[in-house]
Formats: sequence, structure tokens, C-alpha cells
Amino acid sequence: MPVAFLPHGGGPWPFVDLGFPKEELGDMAAYLRSVARLPRAPPAALLVISAHWEAAVPTVMTSPAPPMLYDYDGFPPESYRVRWPAPGAPVLAGRVRQLLTEAGLPSAEDARRGFDHGTFVPLSLLYPGANVPTVQLSLVSGLDPAAHLQLGRALQPLRNEGVFILGSGMTFHDLRTFFDPRAHGISATFDAWLQAAVTAEPASRDAQLSAWTQAPLARRAHPREEHLLPLHVVAGAAGEDRGVLSWSGTNLGHRLSGYHFG
Repeated sequence: MPVAFLPHGGGPWPFVDLGFPKEELGDMAAYLRSVARLPRAPPAALLVISAHWEAAVPTVMTSPAPPMLYDYDGFPPESYRVRWPAPGAPVLAGRVRQLLTEAGLPSAEDARRGFDHGTFVPLSLLYPGANVPTVQLSLVSGLDPAAHLQLGRALQPLRNEGVFILGSGMTFHDLRTFFDPRAHGISATFDAWLQAAVTAEPASRDAQLSAWTQAPLARRAHPREEHLLPLHVVAGAAGEDRGVLSWSGTNLGHRLSGYHFG
């Protein structure tokens, strides 16, 4: 199986009109739908690392029927009626924990956790039938980049077990300037660095991602890095596969990118 990092956009954008430029949203939606065509065979299950879940140790959801988690505020009522009723995959959750233990990493499980919008928003476009068993895996509090690369490396065997690993975040995420056209240059500068880093040979890629705060305008693009670190997990799971720029587009004029490996 390949692995992929994808931007999930702002809030519940596929389901309600948020006033965003329709051309931009249409381009992003078309890209997200195309991600489902990356695997050569239908995946047995999905493992999603969402920017919207952090825990003290890597934590997996174990519910066989995960609920919805509407982790956004202030949107129209219909955005809280969205359903993406994919089944959970408790066996996969157990396998994830086994791999983490074998790698010397602690882990935990959460039987009540639901699909947050970092999962159900993009996956409603990738898999609208909601028929692929899906498990979410949390980020780790502290947001250490090297630790998230290590987390991804531990998950590599899943790729040979029919599991499609997806990181869901954003390559630019400064909500303070998201509606400010003067910040477009910040996203473009950081994204240019990121494209070069992610598509470099794997050892250089991982070294650059570990030191991402040294990139041009890094902290202007990500005052807090939770939306970038799903990319680190995916890059770790990529192993020796080189990154490919899958998509380069904009959201409110800010440059964003998506990547796949393998």
C-alpha cells in the first residue's frame, strides 16, 4: 500500500457554504477524490493520523462503530448532522498497538473516541460509501517531530497487510492570518521548502522534517505544529519510498500541498 498526506481544508467545507472560493474548493475536492485511486487494490482498512487528536502516548480508537465527533464551532446546523458511518477495526487497532510495543513505544486505546473532522471531512470525499474499516491514531503530546517519524516507522509493516495509512492535516495553518491576503507569501515560501524536503532522498527528507522549525518562515506558517506532524508519521511509514507531490493548490489564496509515497 502507498501512504499519503492530505490537507483536509477548513471546517466542514464540503458540506456547507462557508464563502470560500468555489474554484479552490472544487480543485481540493477533486484532488481528495483522486487519493482513493492511489492503492493498486482496494485497502482492507484505513489508518488515519489526524491533526485533531493528541494524547500522552499514541492512542488508537477501538470502537467497532465509531461515533461522530463534531470538533468545530460556530457553523450552520447542517454541519452537525453530517454522517460518515464507516465501521471501526478493533483488530487493526490491536495490531497497531502490537507494532508499537515491538518498536519499544508505549500506547493506549480509546473505546469511546469518534471520527473527528480531520478524518470524516476528507474521507467523505475519498470513500463516500463509508464502507472501509477505519481506525484513527493520535498524535503524541509534546509534538516532537523525530518522535512522530519514529511512530511512522513502527507502522511500516501495515503497508504489506492491506492498510492504507493517511495523514490528515495542512501544510499551512495559521488561523490568525488565514483571511489575510498579506500572508500568502508566508505559505508560498514555506511550501516551497516543504516540497523540496519531502521529495528529497529519504535520509535527507527525514533529517529536514526533524528540523522543520529551521525552514524559512516555519513558525509563521505553523505557530503550532499539530497540522504538520501527520506528514511526519506518513514520511516515517514511507521508509525508503521517495515522496511525490500529489497536489499543489490554494485555500483562500494560501499555498497548500499533498504528498504520497509508494
